[in-house]
Amino acid sequence: MKRFEYQGKELFARVGMKVPASRLVRIMESDGGDSPGGREGALQRVESAVRELAQKSGGEAVSRVVVKAQLDMGGRGKAGLIQVVGPEQGGKEGLAAAAVEAARAILSKGYTVPALLIEEAVAFSQELYLSISVEPTESRYVVLTSAEGGVDIETLAAERPEAIKRVYIDPFRGLQPYQSRGLAYDIGLEGSLAKEFARLLTQLYTLFTQYDAELVEINPVFVTEGSSSTAPTLLAGDAKVIIDDNSLHRHPDFQTVREQYDSDAAYEAALEGIPYLQFDGDISLMCAGAGLATTVFDLVNYEGGRVANYLEFGGPNYNKAQRAMELCLKNTSSVILIVTFGTIARADVMAEGVVSAIQNLKPDRPIVTCIRGTNEEQADKTLRAAGLEPLYNTEEAVARAVALAAAAAAAAAGSAAAGSAATGSTQEASS
Repeated sequence: MKRFEYQGKELFARVGMKVPASRLVRIMESDGGDSPGGREGALQRVESAVRELAQKSGGEAVSRVVVKAQLDMGGRGKAGLIQVVGPEQGGKEGLAAAAVEAARAILSKGYTVPALLIEEAVAFSQELYLSISVEPTESRYVVLTSAEGGVDIETLAAERPEAIKRVYIDPFRGLQPYQSRGLAYDIGLEGSLAKEFARLLTQLYTLFTQYDAELVEINPVFVTEGSSSTAPTLLAGDAKVIIDDNSLHRHPDFQTVREQYDSDAAYEAALEGIPYLQFDGDISLMCAGAGLATTVFDLVNYEGGRVANYLEFGGPNYNKAQRAMELCLKNTSSVILIVTFGTIARADVMAEGVVSAIQNLKPDRPIVTCIRGTNEEQADKTLRAAGLEPLYNTEEAVARAVALAAAAAAAAAGSAAAGSAATGSTQEASS
């Protein structure tokens, strides 16, 4: 389960980490419905949030804010979904008006944005990178850090990997103090900042283990400029937290809600426990086995096709063929490609489920089947009795699905062209 930035920062605060002052403005409710007042109502709440931040308790006014789209995606800054604004951009109306215009620009980019985080802009002298993740091949955790955080961290990792320092943690021993201090010195921190970095890493490790995370990441960690009365400090400028789905029974406060998903199908699949990813192609995949599904995905691309969704209904879900097809039919795909290889998940059971789904749902697009494995002979009979042609070569099934999708696209283009020509002729005759 991936947490939004604001949710990650709530967890950071629970373990004592410092985060910038902020206000959350909802664009939609957690169940997927619109918030009161629609978009204009949300923009009014942005204005109110900025005014609240600008009058923080303690008398210290906020002069600049950051408007951040809360989305589960990387590269938000480069996509224009994070904008820093100051009062000079708002004219006579000042900071609040500038933030409203930034929010309006973000919401006009075509993304489904469930919420905006309005955050105090931090004056910083340096950006660091820090993360903890699982290293499964060695059954241990790995901490990565760099003195050069920010939006270009991926480029840094590719071009100068030596700039990223790492240390491995034995889960049974835990993070050791000398490891935290060593990493601080490795990235050039000294004195009080080195001590604060070690404390920050310890807090992040506490969060990582306490909440059964697969990944916790801060990019950037701001090194604040400080002032005559305050020393430089470290603040979490962003938050990325991914919780292991297998541990969710231990964390009932982490609920699966609609706002976390790009589509209704993805949300319903999550509730059903069916692995599902949404794409924008025209071939819906129904595959049994994650490895097989990934292979078929690649084969579709190699063949020149485009995948509408990835759906894996193997393992404990092999008897959910009808539910899987319902999810596929929520897409505007041209064809459904079903590829399975059942061992424990029996081929005959999956074939019966597919046939039952077709009879009950009456899909409006062609179905290509390649169902193999245990009791394959019975699966063949079941499919043929239902008027389906069973295929036994995955590459052949992929090629057929891609050809059907291409034919559907060509037919749609021909119809559109004919309709345009007919409209033009009508207009010409009337003139």
